[in-house]
Amino acid sequence: MKTAPPRARGAALLAAMLTVTLVATFAAAALWQQWRAAQVEAAERDRMQSSWILVGALDWARLILREDANTGGADHLSEPWAVPLEDARLSTFLAADKNNTATDAGEGLPDAFLSGYIIDAQSKLNATNLINANAPDAPARRAFTKLFQILGLPPSEVEVLVNGMRQAGASVPASGGASSSATSSDASSASATTNANANAPLMPQQLRQIGWFGLSSTTIAALEPYVTILPQATPLNVNTASAEALAASVPSLDLASAQRLVTQRMLRPFSTLSDANNLIAESNAQFSEGQHGVASSFFEVRGRLRLDKNWSEERSLLWRNGRNIQIVWRERGAGMAAPADKP
Repeated sequence: MKTAPPRARGAALLAAMLTVTLVATFAAAALWQQWRAAQVEAAERDRMQSSWILVGALDWARLILREDANTGGADHLSEPWAVPLEDARLSTFLAADKNNTATDAGEGLPDAFLSGYIIDAQSKLNATNLINANAPDAPARRAFTKLFQILGLPPSEVEVLVNGMRQAGASVPASGGASSSATSSDASSASATTNANANAPLMPQQLRQIGWFGLSSTTIAALEPYVTILPQATPLNVNTASAEALAASVPSLDLASAQRLVTQRMLRPFSTLSDANNLIAESNAQFSEGQHGVASSFFEVRGRLRLDKNWSEERSLLWRNGRNIQIVWRERGAGMAAPADKP
């Protein structure tokens, strides 16, 4: 039998090696695509699961606030809505469910932990109160000026905040309300006002957004525990407000007296403003109707879900109008937990 020349054998070997390499490359690419699709599907599944759990947690918070509305009366920190939910292992609850196919030990279930709490948004000074009928509100400005003094913040930034809120809250005349017999000067004035308002900053919904007005990040971080922004002017709840917020809201109330009031309300929450005023009568300071109250309508709900190494968080502002609980805004964030530091 006649053998092939060495050159032909070399070409055949080279072709075979190229074929094997090409097949291996295609196989690796297909395997990578399959792995990537599985990862994307798993991530999307985790995202959807986290989303539904956080939605369920928000509905649970709304139910608690609705039930609290049935009882009426004052809102204080001894009520069920004020009790935070510490890290609860959801897989434990699922394993205890008789309808769940997992074992009692939670085998096969991911490590999922849910935590959250409800904050009385009216426990903080409301920046919306700074403007009344597109003009600065004197009592609210005094309260914020005193708060800045208590916290050691630059007093000049109070005016920055007031001017920013006034510009953002400036109303634009509705075109539908204009009369057909309006003069050209009236039309020119309305047009000029509209153009001026078009350049005004947006009305912030959350405190961190007041940086749009030019306030420093240091000031915003210091104000976070004591100031909020709500859709409408609201009274400060003396049952839930901090000592700093209480002292700032009354010109003649010092921080020590406010702290004593906070201590007293832990023993017995205030049913009326008169109850609170009786405790500070010796300091000649008085809480006033309209600026202060013992009940709240706005609450902030925060929930956090940890699913294995991933976490998802959601913040929502709720408006309780009677038994109707409306969502004002919602925001959600997600990320991956940092690995633990090695000893």
